[in-house]
Amino acid sequence: MLSRSRCAYRTLGRSLSAVSQANNVLVRQSVSGLPVCSQVVYRNSQPCEFPSSGNVFHIRYFRTSAVHRDEVVTVNTPAFAESVTEGDVRWEKAVGDSVSEDEVVCEIETDKTSVQVPAPASGVIEELLVPDGEKVESGMPLFKLRKGVVAAKAAPAPAAEAPAAAPPPPPPPALTAMPPVPLQAAQAKPISAIKPTVAAPAPPLPTLGGRGENRVKMNRMRLRIAQRLKEAQETCAMLTTFNEVDMSNIQDMRKLHKDAFLKKHNIKLGFMSAFVKAAAHALTDQPAVNAVIDDSTKEIVYREYVDISVAVSTPKGLVVPVIRNVETMNFADIEKSH
Repeated sequence: MLSRSRCAYRTLGRSLSAVSQANNVLVRQSVSGLPVCSQVVYRNSQPCEFPSSGNVFHIRYFRTSAVHRDEVVTVNTPAFAESVTEGDVRWEKAVGDSVSEDEVVCEIETDKTSVQVPAPASGVIEELLVPDGEKVESGMPLFKLRKGVVAAKAAPAPAAEAPAAAPPPPPPPALTAMPPVPLQAAQAKPISAIKPTVAAPAPPLPTLGGRGENRVKMNRMRLRIAQRLKEAQETCAMLTTFNEVDMSNIQDMRKLHKDAFLKKHNIKLGFMSAFVKAAAHALTDQPAVNAVIDDSTKEIVYREYVDISVAVSTPKGLVVPVIRNVETMNFADIEKSH
């Protein structure tokens, strides 16, 4: 057995040497995977035969090829976390943008978290298969990427080479007489001839008494938080807090002006007008507190006006009228409205 192995290794080495030297090699291979005998014939040499054994060495030659470029691949929606089935797409890139490998192309906002979708390879965004803000499920196609194509970027200008030796500093200039000033430059323009610079127009402010609104679409995470808070408010016991406020200044103001106020407006000056006006100033300063959620469109509505409901006791019972556009009213208007 040892002699056969030595003969096989010796023959294999001669075969490789003969191939490298471009000699004529003839190899008789087996049929149906059962070799009986192999014979190698070299130029100007005697044939060498050796019987086959269990240790059979096969030589394979592989041909490599370049990576296929300009290939268009479709990127699908990744798998979501447990109990999450869909999400909303928010694109970070547009069609024609160049991306590098693992660069974020879009984010998918779900009820629990945001999932980033990176580019699988460097290339250019070929097509967006889902519009911005659309709902997607796991496995749905998101975009097409053309691999291997990168948009040309402007190369920075090469820095100028530093000189080998710095030139010596120039000698200080000699003091000379100032040249005469031309007559036209000496004559100054009158102030009336100078035109003032026109400032850029300021953005228009919201009109007082208007009913303007600004709508912002809610993301899925914020919508889910709002739903959970509303469910907790309806099913759990909520704690009511009271804040103490120093009313000394309002009491002094009312004592000082109540007679004149009654004589002028024919209505008494109460504390409710001060409460409503203070609340209107606070809501104007913090628009998020004055905003509401539209359940039909799932949007946050930021209102440019302030409407406040005031509870009023009447002979028929307690009513709650709505005072609209409180931000434009004074104390007399508020007292008359309720």
